[in-house]
Amino acid sequence: MQKRSSRLMGRLIRENKWYFLTALICTVFTVIIEFVTPILLAETLDYYLQGKPSRMPGFVNAWVDALGGPQFMASNLWIVGLALVGLNLLSGVFSFGKSRSQAVAGENVSLTLREKLYAHIQRLPFSYHVKAETGDLVQRCTSDVETVRRFLSMQLMQVVNAVMMVAFALFYLFRENVKITLISMVMLPILFLFAFLFFKWVVKSFRLSDEAEGKMSAVLQENLTGVRVVRAFGQQEYEVEKFEKVSSDYRKKSFRLCNLLAVYWATGDLLSMLQSMFTLLACVYFAIRGEITVGTLTIFTSYIWKLLFPIRQLGRILSDAGKSSVALGRIDEILRVPQEPEEPDAIKPSLKGDIVFDHVVFGYDSNRDVLRDMSFTIPAGKTVAILGATGSGKSSVVHLIQRLFEPQQGEIRIGGTPIRQIDRYYLRSRVGLVLQEPFLYSKTLRENVAIAVPGATSEQIDRAVTDAAAKAFILESDKGYDTLVGERGVTLSGGQKQRVAIARTLMKDNDILIFDDSLSAVDTETDAQIRAALKRRSRDTTTIIISHRIVTLSQADLILVMEDGRVTQQGTHEELIRQDGLYARIFNIQSALEEEFKEENKDHAAV
Repeated sequence: MQKRSSRLMGRLIRENKWYFLTALICTVFTVIIEFVTPILLAETLDYYLQGKPSRMPGFVNAWVDALGGPQFMASNLWIVGLALVGLNLLSGVFSFGKSRSQAVAGENVSLTLREKLYAHIQRLPFSYHVKAETGDLVQRCTSDVETVRRFLSMQLMQVVNAVMMVAFALFYLFRENVKITLISMVMLPILFLFAFLFFKWVVKSFRLSDEAEGKMSAVLQENLTGVRVVRAFGQQEYEVEKFEKVSSDYRKKSFRLCNLLAVYWATGDLLSMLQSMFTLLACVYFAIRGEITVGTLTIFTSYIWKLLFPIRQLGRILSDAGKSSVALGRIDEILRVPQEPEEPDAIKPSLKGDIVFDHVVFGYDSNRDVLRDMSFTIPAGKTVAILGATGSGKSSVVHLIQRLFEPQQGEIRIGGTPIRQIDRYYLRSRVGLVLQEPFLYSKTLRENVAIAVPGATSEQIDRAVTDAAAKAFILESDKGYDTLVGERGVTLSGGQKQRVAIARTLMKDNDILIFDDSLSAVDTETDAQIRAALKRRSRDTTTIIISHRIVTLSQADLILVMEDGRVTQQGTHEELIRQDGLYARIFNIQSALEEEFKEENKDHAAV
């Protein structure tokens, strides 16, 4: 996991190398200026004011001599003050350059990751989405991406800054005084060890916290999506308790992470203060004995924090690096899921021919076959209905026709062409599917109908809506076609949603139309209107209707009866009601219920 995360991080950095290089250069100059400032103060105290040996390189002293020497500088200290102001202004310019470059690079990385994730998710197999939790996917695409962005835009250059400051500080302090430098390093091994242990603890703790947040997001998303079901069954209290459970778990694991951070910073502060005290006492002691100058004392008291602060910051850097590593690992888990394979040799034939299932065997896992040696033919341009109990494999037939899954055995052909040879995206673009629970966007009715055909004319929309028997209720809505549909269509009834979805599907030029129990929420009169409109609209389109309602199935050219993953009966309505089988039994039950309903209505009318 760590290696894969490192490779992904390296690739993201290379894609923004010029921004990171600019940030690196600015960081180097910022650190140099930070170290020059105390040296300039020490030079003023020792060389200019007391005449002690200079610390500056020869070319700087040559400039000083050209101005008039140390005596001139001592009488014109404003020059030193001006130099300090200039250095700090220059440091500000480099700090701005570093911050801006890091920010741009971080935002670029964030944009790249979001777009890669979204594009990758769009091309993942349907089987992945069946098992994936939407809330967790959202969390990886938002919170985890933000964690990576924050590290690259804030902490990455801190690594360079810390290394340079420690190296410069040790180099110069050893040049000034070896004894005091060694005393100033007493706590460094402890700080390093503590930072390393903290890194291991925080990575584990953050991973648990991040996963807990993903579970909490999944519960929240599930509840908001199924809010109607929750209200219908009065499960608000149960849902609140469920959310409180995952929320408390997230709080517990986040609190542990906060405790680790608090312990680290408190302990780091204590060790740093102790080290600072040791250094200051050593400097005062050696200054009293005359072994170091006031300038040296100034350098040591300034540089000790430049030595300790980066090491103290090492914990934060490692902490954020650990979080970023975990976040990248979770992102990489998605990016490593194989997409639907490319099909360079796939063809795009006409889909007007017969649909043939030839000894097809299919199961969602290796333990149970959903379709068992299934063979049947759906004639081109005909309306074929499928009847079957729940779990008989009706929806699996739809999935296989769209190549959302592949059969384990047997072959499916359309117009004589094996479906495996047909480009899957082309196939899906020519197959119109309307589900029992259609998904509608939080847009206007017009936009929902026209979403499959950008730029559709009003005439096209009006025709599709009319054929779907949706025009009446749309015109009766507050703003007609411009009425806003709530998220997932919650402002519409089940039948209205199904009719809008049917109209949306009819906007496309489909070779095959599939209605997966998508007329279940409309009344029988509307059902008949829609089926009549479909026959008038597309006589050469192969239509597949899955339903439990005999009146819906009865007008089909061919009816398939499925039981336990097999086609047990097939024929027309008249043929099947004369046979002893599932179709006749359901027909008799529904006919009896209908007669009973009519009798009850007569009795009520008589009263």
